[in-house]
Amino acid sequence: MVSSAAATESYENLTVLMRDEEGVAVTADGLTVHGTLFAFLHGDDLVVELPAARGADLQQRGIAAVHAATGLRAGDWVRVEDQQLWPELAGEAHTFVGEPAVGGDS
Repeated sequence: MVSSAAATESYENLTVLMRDEEGVAVTADGLTVHGTLFAFLHGDDLVVELPAARGADLQQRGIAAVHAATGLRAGDWVRVEDQQLWPELAGEAHTFVGEPAVGGDS
C-alpha cells in the first residue's frame, strides 16, 4: 500500500522522535523495541499495538480502527489516521510492547 507524501513525512518525523527512546530501532518493518515490532506505517495510517482495553476505547470513540493482518504477533493492533495522535500512540505502544514480562526475572 502506497503512502501519501504527508503520511510518509509524518512517519519519518515520528521515527526521528522515537529513535531517542530506550531500546527503539527503526527497521524496514517499522519501529521495534528490543527487537519486537510496535508501530509501522500502512498506507496513510500508523498501526500500533496497544493493550486491548485501550484499543477498544480508541475504536469506540472513532479514533482508531482494527488492523487485522497476517504475520503480526497476537495483540491488539489498531490503525490511526490522525497524524497529530501518532507520537502519543506510538509512545503508548512502545511502553506496552517494551515492558518486561511479569515474572521474567524469577
